[in-house]
Amino acid sequence: MILGYHVVFGTYGFWLPNDPRGSWSDFVGSWELFRFGAATTTDTRRSVAHRSHDRQQRRAAQDALRYPPVVFTGLQARAVGRGFASFVQKSKATIWACAILPEHVHLVAARQEYEVEQLVKLLKGAATRQLLAENLHPFAEHRSQDGTVPKCWARGLWKVFLDSEADIVRAIRYIEQNPNKEGKPVQHWSFVTPFQIADV
Repeated sequence: MILGYHVVFGTYGFWLPNDPRGSWSDFVGSWELFRFGAATTTDTRRSVAHRSHDRQQRRAAQDALRYPPVVFTGLQARAVGRGFASFVQKSKATIWACAILPEHVHLVAARQEYEVEQLVKLLKGAATRQLLAENLHPFAEHRSQDGTVPKCWARGLWKVFLDSEADIVRAIRYIEQNPNKEGKPVQHWSFVTPFQIADV
């Protein structure tokens, strides 16, 4: 039985659909990107971030994007966290761990009444509204005539189903340690609920 999920979702430009290491996309919607190859769909449950690949090709593909890749500042990451907190408070969703990094987000969430893809979509929306409210949206200078701004999140997500308490604890530990891998301090978010192991 599925108890929860470990999900990863990125900012715009972080992980492209034709990334040479693999991606969670099944198509490339931009001709500028398609020139660098078709989607590199993978269904592995393990991270492919450390696979060897052609870094120059990946950088060239990022340079072909319409907008520069989004890299959150500390202030922007904090606003994203406030957006997540607002959503969790209203929805009563259970988040057991979260790391908001400059180019992607890791979180462990309990199984909800709706699909995890919908959960991530709602979290992205809440974070975007908060970034706009605090005048911190990374694409504010690209606002169109009707006032809309380009999306600062990449499409889709990477997910792993967690079907045991051991899996959940392992994923939480991984996420809690993740900021250190980028030289950043441990994160503490108000919307994260400590995971409680059931009594035997």
